[in-house]
Amino acid sequence: MTRAGTTEQRAVMRARIVLRAAGGAAHVEIADELGVSVPTVLLWRRRFKEQGLAGLADAPHPGRPRTYGREKREQILAATLTPPEATTQWSRARLAKQVGVSASTVGRVWAEERLKPHRVETFKYSRDPELTAKITDVVGLYLAPPERAIVLSVDEKTQIQALDRTAPMLPMKPGQVERHTHDYRRNGTLSLFAALEVATGQVTNETRERHTGDDFLAFLRLLARTYPRGRVHVILDNVSTHKTPAVQAWLAGHKRFQFHFTPTSASWMNQVETWFGILTRQAIRRGSFENTRVLTAAIERFTREWNAGASPFTWVKTADEILAKAVRKTQADSGARH
Repeated sequence: MTRAGTTEQRAVMRARIVLRAAGGAAHVEIADELGVSVPTVLLWRRRFKEQGLAGLADAPHPGRPRTYGREKREQILAATLTPPEATTQWSRARLAKQVGVSASTVGRVWAEERLKPHRVETFKYSRDPELTAKITDVVGLYLAPPERAIVLSVDEKTQIQALDRTAPMLPMKPGQVERHTHDYRRNGTLSLFAALEVATGQVTNETRERHTGDDFLAFLRLLARTYPRGRVHVILDNVSTHKTPAVQAWLAGHKRFQFHFTPTSASWMNQVETWFGILTRQAIRRGSFENTRVLTAAIERFTREWNAGASPFTWVKTADEILAKAVRKTQADSGARH
């Protein structure tokens, strides 16, 4: 529950209370760590002890008895799962008018059945014919890396824009969030090459004007200087710049480097993508850069501070768990294609 990205935050909080309690933490310690009250900790410990996982769900709320029976409830559910003709999803008010109940009744039924018509998520599964072999290979490097070898997660973040706001930012102060203009000036772009050392979390990176096979080859030479000894296993995706003749020739002359490709449409398996996301949120998205040199300096500064306190990411899924989900999605979609 705590690891799933789709779990509601209130359910995650309750699960964390139980997990910390199972680890022997005191009530006050749990409350301070999670930012809740001691009575809240006691409540969810008791509910879990009495009912198990079911006890972590919301209990029925007091109030007036249901006005509508099972038939009306099933009518609401059936209508919810059938999009209206003119729009892509129902709102509470429109569905309430359609079935002849109040909007609060529709909302209550949706909450009980965990239906959220206003939300949508995307997914994509791989059609790679070597899906099983590649997933097993990459996950094996994360969970059981070879002894006395270095495992690097390598990728490029391309077209990073040096954006400069048209007016100075208004800083955060009590009662006011940070504010900046909605418009900006584009002052060039650059590409960032990065290698995350899986065992330590430390990052080696280099910014370049372009993203070509020659640029990638230059970054490989940087990695060879950074890691001058030992076997180096490189996890990377299938982009064409990783497979140019010049890169293949370099690999032939550097036998201690070995490439491990992720499946197509599975860049999420590359741990450096997580680091790219952190970099974007913490150093780039809200920044203002008058040119690419300033942007490069910001990236380098963030990387130095990251490496000073780096810790590895924890990979939790086994290859079998990933493959079971991938196969299930493929089978579920096989009858829906046109």
